[in-house]
Amino acid sequence: MTSTGHTAEQWHKIAAATTFRDRLWIGGEFVDARSERRRPTVDPATGRVLAEVADGDEQDVDRAVAAARAAFADRRWAGRAPAARKKVLLRLADLIRANADELAVLDSLDAGKLIADTSAVDVPGTAAILQWYAETADKTYGEIAPTGSGDLALVSREPLGVVAAVVPWNYPLEMAMWKLAPALVTGNAVVLKPAEESPLSALRLAELADQAGLPPGVLNVVTGDGPVAGKALGLHPDVDAVTFTGSTPVGKLFLEYAGRSNMKQVWLECGGKSANVVLDCNADLDAVANGVCFGIFTNAGQVCSANSRLVVHRSVKDELLAEVVKRAAKIRPGDPLDPATVMGPLVSERQADRVREYIEIGRGEGLLRLGDDAVDGAPTTAYVGPAVFDDVPPTARIAREEIFGPVLAVIGVDSEEEAVAVANDSPFGLAASVWSDDLRQAHRVAGLLRAGTVSVNTVDALDVTTPFGGFGQSGFGRDLSLHAMEKFTALKTTWVKYG
Repeated sequence: MTSTGHTAEQWHKIAAATTFRDRLWIGGEFVDARSERRRPTVDPATGRVLAEVADGDEQDVDRAVAAARAAFADRRWAGRAPAARKKVLLRLADLIRANADELAVLDSLDAGKLIADTSAVDVPGTAAILQWYAETADKTYGEIAPTGSGDLALVSREPLGVVAAVVPWNYPLEMAMWKLAPALVTGNAVVLKPAEESPLSALRLAELADQAGLPPGVLNVVTGDGPVAGKALGLHPDVDAVTFTGSTPVGKLFLEYAGRSNMKQVWLECGGKSANVVLDCNADLDAVANGVCFGIFTNAGQVCSANSRLVVHRSVKDELLAEVVKRAAKIRPGDPLDPATVMGPLVSERQADRVREYIEIGRGEGLLRLGDDAVDGAPTTAYVGPAVFDDVPPTARIAREEIFGPVLAVIGVDSEEEAVAVANDSPFGLAASVWSDDLRQAHRVAGLLRAGTVSVNTVDALDVTTPFGGFGQSGFGRDLSLHAMEKFTALKTTWVKYG
């Protein structure tokens, strides 16, 4: 059972009755791709083709951007009173909740995600994030500069215009809302490009937004291949900003596209190789072991902030690692539509092959304490079980490169100083965790870690009220919190001389 009360049998019935939107959403209606090409979207749990979805290209991006520009130019959305925009977005949040089972199934089928997570976390979280941002619409203010007598300088935040949001497949609906909510509430028009592996919930979301009263052209969805549709958005001269979550190599491409086109703003939330730092002052290693497993095996390790490096003091390493391996060994990948399943498939067989390649690399770099390439009885090759490597050198590939799978690299250290040095020795800086019963030590180490979010005595702490993003090659700019709205607005000064 899940928080919805559905059993596996009931979820399968809901899935069987679910219909899929398979065309682009441009200018307030579903349309075919100009080329009429389509591409399959596949359930990684079964290998079944769910739908043949429109394969958008440069022509379709041109149409979507033109629709967004027209919507922004005539101020059909940006010109509405903030309270009016709030009402529309709140209606959309209600519609997300009213269609929660359908949306949960769409992401589970499309990306292999656990229905226990999509129904209890992802979809409710999507609605909550939208509601939170909607409520800010009539609660944020401009500024008055401290000028001299006879002058009035008003400082306001203005919407940028047309925003391209390119989002990943690991949290298809929720990641889309991380971008859409602050962009829409501030008055922008958006072209959303979901990952080619997981387009279905974005198309349904656009339809619900239309039902909520969002004007045509304010939200457009172009499905298609990243190197085609994504590149076209990055290069488009009439896109004012790109907000992207995905891999670091692709993030670098968007920076290049901006330089080659119109110097559009680019906001990136990219890769990570987060360190889970366990120091020598920890009495409750059971709690730490639970946190370690949650940090790397949630969503089959397909999390940008996954705590994929366990940097642990050697005085507690053996005991902790034994507990981690014991827990990981009980994880059996299975049917994502069964609420009892704790790990589903990876998003695709291609991604699973990539993870298995890293496991093979790891065999030559560390000691494999747990891990087997084969998952017995799996209907596809997209299933990969947990892998735990011990005695991994900090310079090893499995300790430095983002794997995006359930692979843990364990690195032993002899001091607090060494732990900080190892944790910070990474091109990424998205997240980190620190475990210590000594509050002074925890504060000290947290302050030294170069990461956008440091969780103390927990992992992957996250809330809509706090900013999320990183340092280094994890990108720049922040999602979530009021700070996210800054990415989608520009400061404007209006100076009035009256004396």
